[in-house]
Amino acid sequence: MIRVVLPAHLRTLARTEREVTLDVAAPVTQSAVLDALEATYPVLRGTIRDHATLKRRPLVRFYACMEDISHEPPETPLPDPVIAGTEPFIIIGAMAGG
Repeated sequence: MIRVVLPAHLRTLARTEREVTLDVAAPVTQSAVLDALEATYPVLRGTIRDHATLKRRPLVRFYACMEDISHEPPETPLPDPVIAGTEPFIIIGAMAGG
């Protein structure tokens, strides 16, 4: 089971808790986790990734094992602690403005 931590606005939209668990088939990658998340919570489609290109939205960041992996290729396997469920895959909505 993969643990995913969602920011407040996505939790509200999906009507779920701060952390959700997902079954993700191997290989466990950013894309696989986001596919499983959007399959479980269809209302999140298009909020994290663009509908057409499936690229990460500019103000969204991904973290695994306290590292920003937002700019890693989406098909890169996630770290072992995330795959084992001991560490979460964290989605953060970046703040913007001035």
